[in-house]
Amino acid sequence: MQPRRLLTVIALIFTLISVGGYQWHKSEYPALAKAPNMETVNKPFKAASVQFNPILNERDKNVDELLKVTEEAFKKGARLVVAPEMSTTGYYYADRESIKPFVDTIPGKTTAAFEKIAKKYNSYIVFGMPEVDKSSDLYYNSAALVGPEGYIGKYRKTQMWESETHWGAWGDLGVPVFDTKLGKIAINICMDSAYSETARLAGIQGADILAFPTNSSAQAISALPARAQQNGMYVVSANRSNTENGFHMIGGSAIWSPEGKKLAEAPVVMTPKEDVNETTVTYATIDPKQYENENKQMLQKRRPELYKELMQTVAPWDYTKNTTPHDITAAALQYEPVIGDKDRNKEKITSLIKEAKTENPELNLVVLPELSLTGPVTGMDKKEIGPLAEDTSGETVQFFAGLAKQYQVSIVAGLIEKQSNKLFNSAILFSEDGKIAGSYQKTHLNKSDETWASAGSSLPVFKTKALGTIGILVGEDAAYPEAAGVLAVKRADIIAIPSAWNGQYGGEMEINKIVSANPYPEGSMVTWDAVAIGAQAYTVVANYVGTDNKYLGRSSLYTLDPLYALDQPAAASADKEEALVVKFTTIQPTAWFNQEMLILSRQPAYFKPLIEE
Repeated sequence: MQPRRLLTVIALIFTLISVGGYQWHKSEYPALAKAPNMETVNKPFKAASVQFNPILNERDKNVDELLKVTEEAFKKGARLVVAPEMSTTGYYYADRESIKPFVDTIPGKTTAAFEKIAKKYNSYIVFGMPEVDKSSDLYYNSAALVGPEGYIGKYRKTQMWESETHWGAWGDLGVPVFDTKLGKIAINICMDSAYSETARLAGIQGADILAFPTNSSAQAISALPARAQQNGMYVVSANRSNTENGFHMIGGSAIWSPEGKKLAEAPVVMTPKEDVNETTVTYATIDPKQYENENKQMLQKRRPELYKELMQTVAPWDYTKNTTPHDITAAALQYEPVIGDKDRNKEKITSLIKEAKTENPELNLVVLPELSLTGPVTGMDKKEIGPLAEDTSGETVQFFAGLAKQYQVSIVAGLIEKQSNKLFNSAILFSEDGKIAGSYQKTHLNKSDETWASAGSSLPVFKTKALGTIGILVGEDAAYPEAAGVLAVKRADIIAIPSAWNGQYGGEMEINKIVSANPYPEGSMVTWDAVAIGAQAYTVVANYVGTDNKYLGRSSLYTLDPLYALDQPAAASADKEEALVVKFTTIQPTAWFNQEMLILSRQPAYFKPLIEE
């Protein structure tokens, strides 16, 4: 079955069966229930992000004003408009009583008002609002989708921020994807983006566009390039640009391509002094021809059988987790490999480690690129690769064991591992005494790997005295957020990524530089940063430079929270042989958001589609 057809079937199945144990009733999703034969838009069309700032407690005035703004965007040619989270009421409510006068059903009076203009202009709008469920009298932070055919569907926020939990219930609809004339549209809201799973649920159902209403101070909008790229879908985000009850929202509403490229962005306002209370509308073109893309095709190579831990929530008193922060001084080595020449590569590696240790006596972790001694074997056939393979008693293991013991450092290094009659793209963790502390076999193979390597069958973590708990991903593993998610559930304090990256996945980060209190370095890479932020684990990446394959360097450290000034990412050059030395302290138990907070706030009941094979 072709990938597109398969994704379409999956999307249809999701409209008929339960998600996380909750059924999508026909009465709630009339457009899906009728499955209309709509004329699909094949030509590029204009999308509008409406940076709208509602007045707290003024629902009717807000709805009237948002209708005017939306109609103006429609008149200017927008076929899709996205408005912010809670755009009909304002955001902050202390409890159920305070928000009670302003909630509405979905569908209801509010959606009916937008149906009229959507039909008039043959266009669509997604907007956030507080919803009341008549049957249960529960309130939800929701968003509605309205189009020419009327009310289409709704989404209830899955991953709520703390302030909403004082009046609202956790979303219970999963992440539905709606067929429209413009393509398949899904919705996430604000804090959802801190958890890769919510956008991924849209991605595996074939979503072409993710509408993203938000009230963000930085974190939510900064994750969007990764969410677009990981799932091969456009993202249209709408934020606010003013301050409400002391909470400042920074604007920066943006539209992102399926490659994670910024197509358009509203101004960013980092302080209340810069508040823009007026509405700002930002436009960009969405091209349906880009709905089918390499990033979306990568979804077909997911390994759901490896992701079962995503469904687990470990209780707060988890006695297996590491509770002791470790001071780490790490070196990410990058060099130009001499392909197939282990001796020459040994010289380069030894020299870089010696220099790093001499200048930093406290150095206790070294990470090397994948297949560290042989160099990448792209273009070789299995017969050529065979003689380079070895088991864990071979030359490579002996060499790195000796280096680890000599320099009293833990080392993560890669090799072509021979096990029985199979070959693996593997990485081994050596402790400072030269012993093997753990080994990992790459689980998500690229096209070159597939010509010679077998895929690994697990995503382990390794507990050590010197480092705490460390997980390993190799190369393309990093492009699958589920892999980092599993390592987070297993409480990895550090993730090491031996890599051979020449641009085959990911790309340079394009978030507005002023959004992060501690600036990202030049050449920062979306995929690697998403591993660190998504798993809340310090992530050390080692990459090659040069060769005919034009490896892009940028060996790096990605951290837990540079946005709010907790820590500082770092990156090496794009083309020089060097050891990037970085320092950090793991766990960060007092930070406002860390791995503990991530694990305890996840809503895995709705993640089940991610682990179904």
